[in-house]
This record gives sequence, structure tokens and C-alpha cells, in this order.
Amino acid sequence: MWRKALIVVAALVFLLPGVGLLALGPLLDPAIAQAATCTTSDTGNGSGSSGSSDAGSGLSEPSLSVSGTIPQSLTATTAGGQTITLNHTQLERAAAILATGSAENIDADGQVIALMAALTESSLRVLANTSAYPDSANYPHEGNGSDHDSLGLFQMRPQAGWGSVANLMDPIWSARAFYGGPDGPNHGSPAGLLDMPNWQHLSLGAAAQAVEVSAYPDRYANYQPVAQKIASTLTGVTLAGGSGQCVTGDAGSNPPGNLPPGFPGALIAAAEKEIGLPYVWGGGTYTGPSGIGSDGRGPGFDCSGLVLYAAYQASGGKLRLPHYTGDQIHDGTPVAWADKQPGDLIFYTYPGDSEPHHVVIYLGGDKIVHAPQTGENVRYGALSEFSGEITTVRRPG
Repeated sequence: MWRKALIVVAALVFLLPGVGLLALGPLLDPAIAQAATCTTSDTGNGSGSSGSSDAGSGLSEPSLSVSGTIPQSLTATTAGGQTITLNHTQLERAAAILATGSAENIDADGQVIALMAALTESSLRVLANTSAYPDSANYPHEGNGSDHDSLGLFQMRPQAGWGSVANLMDPIWSARAFYGGPDGPNHGSPAGLLDMPNWQHLSLGAAAQAVEVSAYPDRYANYQPVAQKIASTLTGVTLAGGSGQCVTGDAGSNPPGNLPPGFPGALIAAAEKEIGLPYVWGGGTYTGPSGIGSDGRGPGFDCSGLVLYAAYQASGGKLRLPHYTGDQIHDGTPVAWADKQPGDLIFYTYPGDSEPHHVVIYLGGDKIVHAPQTGENVRYGALSEFSGEITTVRRPG
């Protein structure tokens, strides 16, 4: 019953005219005492949502609680390099999705997947559809859509059984429908995220597509970095980009050298903010991107430039790595491959070479963030991209 009570409170906050969203976190969870909150998922919820999309990563995936005030705007960059700016109302809708997920004990991956779906389908707007349902204009909305008979944040169709017009124009109700599971309003038909067998083992974009069943299945992944930045901003919790896992100062040991608490997560966050910038040979300083690429794009980063910038920013200027992989590999603490943690640096060396040609920032599981090569942008990647190469792991410090 406590979940339903929280849902009702959230619905009142988000749907009643004139009601603001200040101090949303304490409203939804009176136990919240700090801005950054990670609530461990209940492994007994019957949905399997405590599992990781990165099997064997060893990190818990907590549910994220919204906390603090909602910004007036937020700018983020898609995986494809497009910069978008979200307004206050769009961020309120994102907060509704996150708060509903927290009340339903959905883990961080699931919450990020829901944000990715809503960003793709409606740009985080409650859309009416007056062509199909004229009465949809009578509900609070932020625009008028025209995709078949789709409605709301997730562009769900009443004719497909997702709910009534009133249901789908309600952001709390439609978020619950998207999450699905035993507590979902549709009881598995249509299937929400938690109703999908082994959804935790899909990529986040593929999991969003499994619920939405879009004719354009690849577009959800494009909004993953945007969804993760929204989640981090609204909860105060840094996410390990590829998986939605929570990374705080307690995630692994802080590196030596009296670096700030939370350094691993801050290192990841600093690098993720540069996703979408071009690869530029020799690009990157302690204060940001530099140079112009041979293809005219820039300024940007090369692999070691991204690492030195992120390390410097995350350490408050205490950590000054050199701008060359052959030198960076000698800094910090050696770490066995089996002991690597999010925030560690992984160096890749071709067999037979004496020095590494590439360095990446590890995010957990199979996920990395890096500046790959000329013609590409700073992006998320996978360890499997470098199969057959010699790896060396160092913990910055």
C-alpha cells in the first residue's frame, strides 16, 4: 500500500495546476537526508529488476530518488552529437518518470530506459492527439501529436490496450504502464519493461524498443547519454554511463593522493559530458577540448586528452596526467584485470608493440567511454571492440 500512496502523492504534485516541484525528493521519501540518494533495489519484488544489464559486473543497481529543485533548463548531447536543450516542463516530466520508478522500486537501468523512451517518443512532453481523440485536448498537455492514435509521454495507443485517453494523458499512470510488472496497471498485457523476460540482459536501447515496438528500433540508443544526464542532474547521483549503475564515493576504493571523495564517479561524469565532441589528434587540455581535426571538425579530444581533462576536472586540479598514452600508463596504481572498477583506465597495446595506442575510461560490465579515432566522436563503447589486444589497467592517483 505504501507504493500506491506514494504514487497518489506524486500524481497530485505533478498534475494539480500551480503545484511546484520543489523539494520533490523529501516529499516522496521522507528518509532522504542528502541530495544524492541511492536506494538499493528490493531483490524480492518479484520482477527481477535488481539484476544487471551487465551480467557479472558485481555492482548493485539502486533505484534513483529525485531530490532538490528542478532546473529551469538542461542542455545535453545525444550519442549522435546533436545538442538539445530541455525546458523546465520537460524536466518536470522526467522527474515524474523517475519518481514513479522510485516508488515502484525500479532500478536505475529501468528508470534510464523509461527516460530514453519518453525522450524519443515525445521529447518528454505529454502530447494530445486531437485527430484521433478530440477530448485529449481537455487534459493538461504540451503539444498535439499525430502518430496514429498515440498519446502522452510514451506515445501509447488506447487501441493497443495501453489504457484510456484519461490514463495515457496522465504522466504518472503512463509511466507505471511503461514499467509494467506485478504492480503495473496493465498486468502484463500489453507488456511493460518488467514483463519482458531477461530485459536486464538487453542493451538499454533494445529494452526500450522491446516495450515500444517501434518501426525505428535504433533511435532509442541515441538518447541514452541525454537520459543519463537528466537522471544524474535530478537525483544528484553520478551514473556509470553504459549501464545506469550508481557510482558514488563508496563505489570501490578512492584512489591514492588525497583525491576528493567520489572521484571515480566524478571522473566518469566529466568524460560523459564531452560525448558528441569530435576526435581531434592532440586535442584536449586540463580545461577542455582544443585543436581542430583534419576533417575540419573541432575543437575536441583525442583518447589521452579526454582522460587528462576528466582526471583534472574530477580531482579539482590535483591530478595532472601527461598528454600521451605511453606516459599515462605509468601513472596511478596497477590493477589486475579481474579487479577493475568503474573509473579505472584501460590501456590497449597491439601485440608486438612496446607502448599503448589507446586509453579508455571503464564504466563497468562491458562498457567504456572514450575518444576512438579520427572521424568519430567521443562516445560510449565496449571492451569487446579491442579483442586480441594487450590490456593494462591503472587506477588514477
